[in-house]
Amino acid sequence: MEDCTFVIFGATGNLAKVKLLPALYRLDAAGRLPDGLKVVGFGRRDWSDETWREQVRAHLANKPTDEAVLKRFCERLSFFSGDLSDDQAFPELRDYLLGNADFPSNMIFYMAISPASFGRVSRQLGMVGLSNQDEGWRRLVIEKPFGYDLESAESLNRRLNQDFQETQIFRIDHYLGKGTVQNVLVFRFANLMLEPLWNRNYIDHVQITHSESLGTEGRAGYYDSSGALRDMLQSHLLQLLTLVAMEPPANLDAESLRDEKVKVLRSIRPIHQSAVNAHAFRAQYAAGRVDGEKVHAYLDEPDVPANSVTETYAALKLFIDNWRWRNVPFYLRTGKRMKQGNSMVSIRFKHPPQQLFRETQIDQLKPNWILMNLQPHDCIRLEMQVKQQGLELRAETTRLDASYCGISQQLDAYEALLLDVVDGDHSLFLRYDEVSWAWRVVDPVLKVWSTERDFIHTYPAGSWGPKEAERLFVRQDHRWRNTLEDDTQQDRIVPDYDETDPD
Repeated sequence: MEDCTFVIFGATGNLAKVKLLPALYRLDAAGRLPDGLKVVGFGRRDWSDETWREQVRAHLANKPTDEAVLKRFCERLSFFSGDLSDDQAFPELRDYLLGNADFPSNMIFYMAISPASFGRVSRQLGMVGLSNQDEGWRRLVIEKPFGYDLESAESLNRRLNQDFQETQIFRIDHYLGKGTVQNVLVFRFANLMLEPLWNRNYIDHVQITHSESLGTEGRAGYYDSSGALRDMLQSHLLQLLTLVAMEPPANLDAESLRDEKVKVLRSIRPIHQSAVNAHAFRAQYAAGRVDGEKVHAYLDEPDVPANSVTETYAALKLFIDNWRWRNVPFYLRTGKRMKQGNSMVSIRFKHPPQQLFRETQIDQLKPNWILMNLQPHDCIRLEMQVKQQGLELRAETTRLDASYCGISQQLDAYEALLLDVVDGDHSLFLRYDEVSWAWRVVDPVLKVWSTERDFIHTYPAGSWGPKEAERLFVRQDHRWRNTLEDDTQQDRIVPDYDETDPD
């Protein structure tokens, strides 16, 4: 990796303090940062370099640190005092960066700021020549949300492209840095035995779930203008869908990988506005108990308007109209204040085509599942049916787990992604056409929900969400799969042995 100057806009903000700086410290502790990498914090505070270093030390005080590593890391830090709304700050920043021989000419600009400022800051960087790559590469890192809808995403992209080429832009989605997310690719394409089964002839349906037990956690101002569909489903969960459904790429270079993901998004059957209620469901958490403690309803959270109909739970039913997945439903859902926090991809297989055990004590066959748990624990599990011990012919579910199931992964997803930025690897970052097609999937839903302001379903905090969301299922034997251990839905399954029609 080449030496570079890592400029953080919003260096005193929550994202930098909680995520970015701790991740950079851990990379330094692991010996993964280039020796000459420097970190420049841009903020409004009138701080000296030493003041910021003391602040960073304080932020890291409650985390495991090594004093020698922390000293080395703090020596990388410098602070530039400036206001994003002040045009004069950017020429001064240019002179500061280019006039100091200690700062490498390669530069990363990390936007740990409000999305409303992305366009303005990128324009100012371009106007003072800091996007120019004549004397070193320049990279721009932006956090989601990438727009508020399709129209705003297109507007933001036009503004970024005024001064930065697509190859310079890194749209970061921390979900894609998680080990199990990347392991989906290995699991699918490094195991030949799975490929013949990974299609509509054998897979009944796919569920992708992200549940949170937490509420808005002080982000109600942002969250109420966003909602669950924008905040999680349009970005993280659609990205997971592309990895599960994509065709094998020609190779694992960034463009080949992203080309296949875009093909999936383009193949998703459009949701007509008249069909939104058949394909989408939203709800808002009411008062309840989470982990035995009483919690407020969403409407009683600080900074939430009393008449808000912003969804804290969103579910979608999608179909991918291509050869591999035609008529296989993909169910996506996310929610806050649910029973527990968990992220999982659940793939249910169809039943055997013949009712071979009808004369035995096996009255109901439970289906096979592949479960990919992303958090709180990385795990890949396969559920199969085996004979119970004893003389009777009875079946029970056995579970085959990957060796790291239940082992907590200590590394943060940001670390892998930050290394990729320094290395210039776009593989786990979003290209604009991915962002655009993802917005096209959810835009009809957003438009309809924006007009329905009189009523929203509710669900008790601490539950697994509203029962009414089950109306999205295409068959009566479909039930939400909530956790690795949750097989309550399987007890209710009525096998469907009439599978002569491959669709």
